[in-house]
Amino acid sequence: MNISIRKELPHDYKMTEEVVQRAFANMELSDKKEHELVARIRLADVFIPELSLVATTTNDNEIVGHILLSKITIVSGMQSVESLALAPLAVLPEYQNKGIGKLLILKALQQAKELGFSSVVVLGHPEYYPKFGFKAASNWGIEAPFEVPDDAFMALELQDNALANVSGVVEYPSVFFE
Repeated sequence: MNISIRKELPHDYKMTEEVVQRAFANMELSDKKEHELVARIRLADVFIPELSLVATTTNDNEIVGHILLSKITIVSGMQSVESLALAPLAVLPEYQNKGIGKLLILKALQQAKELGFSSVVVLGHPEYYPKFGFKAASNWGIEAPFEVPDDAFMALELQDNALANVSGVVEYPSVFFE
C-alpha cells in the first residue's frame, strides 16, 4: 500500500473530519467529538496550516489519516513558553496498524522542527508515543491542566535542551474545551 503525506487543504476539511470521527468512533477514552475539535482549532489563531497533515492513498487519493499540531503555552508564574500540542492523530480503522500513524507523526515532527518550534506535548498512549522520543512531561516539571495519568502526558524536545529550563502547566487554548 502506497501512502503519501501532504498538507491538508481547505477542500479536504469535510473528509478529514469524517476520518477523525470514524477513527475515534470505537475508542474507549474518547468523547467522540475530536472531529469538532479539529474544526474549532482551524478557526483559531493557534492553527498552523503547515502542521495539519493528511495521509492519502497514492492510487485514489483517499484521505485515510490526519494529524494536527497546534500552538499551546507552558506557563509557570510569569514565564510563558510556546510549544505545540499533538491532537488529534487519527487513522481510519481499516488502515490502522499499517504504519500510517507513524508516517504522519514523523512528518509532522519534521515540519514542526523546520518551522522553528522547539517542543511538542501529547496526551496519548504511553506504549505508542515513546517510540518517537516522547517522555513523561513530568520529567521536565510540566503538568497537564487536568487530571491525567503521568505516563500518558508526554513531551518531546524538537531542539536540544528545549525544555531544560521549562516547567509549569500546559495552557491549552479555549477551543480545546468548547
